[in-house]
Amino acid sequence: MLPIGSVIYLKDGTQKLMILNRGPIIESDQGKIIYDYSACRYPIGFDLEEIFYFNEENIDSIIFKGYIDDEEERLVDLYHKSMMNLDSGIVKGKVEN
Repeated sequence: MLPIGSVIYLKDGTQKLMILNRGPIIESDQGKIIYDYSACRYPIGFDLEEIFYFNEENIDSIIFKGYIDDEEERLVDLYHKSMMNLDSGIVKGKVEN
């Protein structure tokens, strides 16, 4: 699990993305969907019209890894435990090319 602020390329991507969030849950026609990450274009920054949702397996390369401290490590541990106990109304999202 990458920390917030990490900069990555997605597979087949040509634009750097900066991670904004981990475990975002979005509402869609299919119900509640959770992804591993949300991101914005780097160095542009946050634009409500361009938020990217993706999972760990969609990352091609890590350009910069964000700040990590004890709180970050604890959060990652709690996140992994919570992912094993997802509410039945939330499904894991899949990214289509």
